[in-house]
Amino acid sequence: MTQQRYGPGHRVVATVKSIQGNCGWGHKVGDTFDLSVHNTAGMCGIFYHDIYPWIMALQFGGDSPWGREKEARELECMDRRNLVKIELRRVVE
Repeated sequence: MTQQRYGPGHRVVATVKSIQGNCGWGHKVGDTFDLSVHNTAGMCGIFYHDIYPWIMALQFGGDSPWGREKEARELECMDRRNLVKIELRRVVE
């Protein structure tokens, strides 16, 4: 039996889109992470915890009634003084 690289479901890629201030964890604009419900990929644990429901939804085919794009979601870090904005994107392969 072969092991899937990203776990079950779709691959979810996070891309850091912008930073206002200084990210204490060290994220930089353009950083990318292959996330899953089982893998934080080195992302800040607090931010990962905050966006986990969206990772799960995108990985397993979920959707929401709002938003322009069904395959992606933009989310922000809870640290308003050092705001990091990322895009989560479902990769359908």
